Amino acid sequence: MKLIIAVIKPFKLDEVREALTDIGITGMTVSEVKGFGRQKGHTELYRGAEYVVDFLPKMQIMAAVPDNLLDLASEAISKAAYTGKIGDGKIFVLPLEEIIRIRTSETGEAAI
Repeated sequence: MKLIIAVIKPFKLDEVREALTDIGITGMTVSEVKGFGRQKGHTELYRGAEYVVDFLPKMQIMAAVPDNLLDLASEAISKAAYTGKIGDGKIFVLPLEEIIRIRTSETGEAAI
């Protein structure tokens, strides 16, 4: 099992969710986050004053996936989140040792 953490542009969230649902990944956790990478923020003008926005709004999606769906999930996220512009985001894949469903005490892939 793997844990996928994807950081994407906010307006791409629905497309990514639909892409993951289409391949059979039905559970995910979504958080509003802020960050920057190569973009290093940008400057904005507000009431005549210029100020720097260091952290840009992003969405973070976490999903536990079985090993056999990892490649499909990564590809689905990449295609759905792609705009071709800087700041499209990143996908992180981590090993997931155990999952336990609290309500039923199911473990492993049965708990996904």
